Amino acid sequence: MSEETGSETADSVKFPGARRPDRRRRVEHAGVSLSVAEWGDPQADPVVVAHGGFDFAETLNVFAPMIADAGWRVVSWDQRGHGDSDRTALYSWDADLRDAVAVIDSVSPGPLPLIGHSKGGSLLMYLAGAMPSRVSALVNLDGLPSWGRMSDVADRERSRSLRRELSSWLEHRRTLVGKERKPGSIDDLARRRGRMNPRLSQEWLRYLVTVGAVHSEDGWRWKIDPTMRLGGFGPFQPEWALQHLPGLAVPFLGVLGLEDELMGWGTRPEHVGGFLPPDHRFETLEGVGHFVHIEQPRRVADLVCDFLS
Repeated sequence: MSEETGSETADSVKFPGARRPDRRRRVEHAGVSLSVAEWGDPQADPVVVAHGGFDFAETLNVFAPMIADAGWRVVSWDQRGHGDSDRTALYSWDADLRDAVAVIDSVSPGPLPLIGHSKGGSLLMYLAGAMPSRVSALVNLDGLPSWGRMSDVADRERSRSLRRELSSWLEHRRTLVGKERKPGSIDDLARRRGRMNPRLSQEWLRYLVTVGAVHSEDGWRWKIDPTMRLGGFGPFQPEWALQHLPGLAVPFLGVLGLEDELMGWGTRPEHVGGFLPPDHRFETLEGVGHFVHIEQPRRVADLVCDFLS
């Protein structure tokens, strides 16, 4: 099979323990169609999982089945602009938050346990602080921002920041009208992803291409809106979600990988120790990077299942 022509097929690339979702469905919310993935018995108690930025639901294809095999119905979704969900004109933290609530509403009207990685962990931490009645327990997988990066901004400055952010985003988007992500072979895309995920194996990265990219005549392309930018949260800073942490009224599990990584937050245990809520469990993982649930899926799944039980 030729790397240059990208002729490898998705079925030819496997990864040990990976299992694609048992079901797929869509949630329509405010004119945006969100792709939702589920693993496990549809009658089992649900747990909702939010992926990180520039990821998608199927980055959970090893971790989620482990949680499902422990007796849970695992529900995740491709955030707007990611995977098989719709692309939109603009992206913001508030829009992602509203999407998360729409997915949760589609699962159950009552409180649910939530799990989030990276941006998803910070997003759900904010949601749990704002809507505690919808959350029965919260697991944050390396999505604890560092207080060292936090700054306070007056409301009037946030309005100015919003104007600057929108102007910058629109100018950025104007330069990308009609653009697509660069195509390549499975190995090409795996190498590109490896620059952001240097601790993850080539075997995993190659598999990730087959579930997170689409193949066309000229090769594979990641299913990520090319107009999206890293850290594109608008005038909202994810670090502000940390302010909700001390007041959380639900059981909380925080898992922090201690190996620094390009996509990580650079957070150390001492940065968050004073913010942890009364009912908490905090685990640090030596020798593990930002993608804790991919590097050590069995270890992290056991921590999560023990906590949720």
